[in-house]
Amino acid sequence: MKILVVEDETKVASFIKKGLEESQYEADVAYDSVFAEKLARQYKYDLFILDVIIPGIGGLELCKKLKMTFPGTPVLMLTALGTTEDKLAGFDAGTNDYLVKPFEFRELLARVKVLVRSSDYPRETANKLFVADLELDLDRKAVRRGNSFIDLTAKEFSLLEYFMRNTGRVLSRNDIAEKVWDASFEFSTNVVDVYVNFLRKKIDKGFDKKLIHTKVGFGYIFGDLS
Repeated sequence: MKILVVEDETKVASFIKKGLEESQYEADVAYDSVFAEKLARQYKYDLFILDVIIPGIGGLELCKKLKMTFPGTPVLMLTALGTTEDKLAGFDAGTNDYLVKPFEFRELLARVKVLVRSSDYPRETANKLFVADLELDLDRKAVRRGNSFIDLTAKEFSLLEYFMRNTGRVLSRNDIAEKVWDASFEFSTNVVDVYVNFLRKKIDKGFDKKLIHTKVGFGYIFGDLS
């Protein structure tokens, strides 16, 4: 499990990072919102831990931006401001949990464990991927949603695997073409739209919760956004 800690107090950041790594988590640290956004785009995190008061746009605005791009990734907000109004502001920004400073590390660790377990991020077990009620078996090349098995072509399977491995991330048509088709710049991204529509009909049609979403002007985002 990989965690991004955004905290401008170096002693606090080091304390959290050390504790997480001793608890078998990977942890990166950013001391401002600009570097935090750069890391979030570059790596795949299972949890964001944000301080409210950080250089740049601040923790609340950063939380909003991260939730727009990675809606399935939980956020734990840290703050010295513990009033009800402060907590409500955090929840309005999209944070999943709130921890008031000063805190004991074991309390932070307990919150982390709960948030990581409840994350919508894909779980990978025994060479299988799971998102919501969708299961992709990499060994058997089989796909099941709920109690229904779904027949996919080889390319549809590759596309779904790429989506599931990047749950919560906005994927451009060029990203998809490059990774799924190994395409050069001459590749027509209309092909991507056609295959996404094929896949959407097979895994979303007839189900209340839709997993493939169009991000107008950007591309696609996969996951349960409800």
